[in-house]
Amino acid sequence: MQSIEEALEKLSKSKFRSRFKLDKNDLKYINEKGLDTIRSHAVDFVRLRLSPAIIPNDGKQTPMRGHPVFKAQHGTACCCRKCLKKWYNVPENKQLTEIQQEKIVNLIMAWINSQLNSL
Repeated sequence: MQSIEEALEKLSKSKFRSRFKLDKNDLKYINEKGLDTIRSHAVDFVRLRLSPAIIPNDGKQTPMRGHPVFKAQHGTACCCRKCLKKWYNVPENKQLTEIQQEKIVNLIMAWINSQLNSL
């Protein structure tokens, strides 16, 4: 199993994944809401949009923009079950465990923090 740092390093080498960046609207939203609220949103998005065993609109459930967590999900390849399978070997068509969900949220938040630290 790879660490968060190893995952972020691998993702940074992907032309597609590395193009996702937080913009001024995302930064404003994060500053207004705080990182605890952003984490809470990430927990909800992962639980509702990624965790179920069967997702009828898999591959289309995560918008490309509109919330910092959405961008982070794409930047970390945690946007759909197909990407989770490809990047992290997480089986499709099987409910995510609470531990898997927590690891995904931790990766998303690490990506957001790395974006904030790079500004």
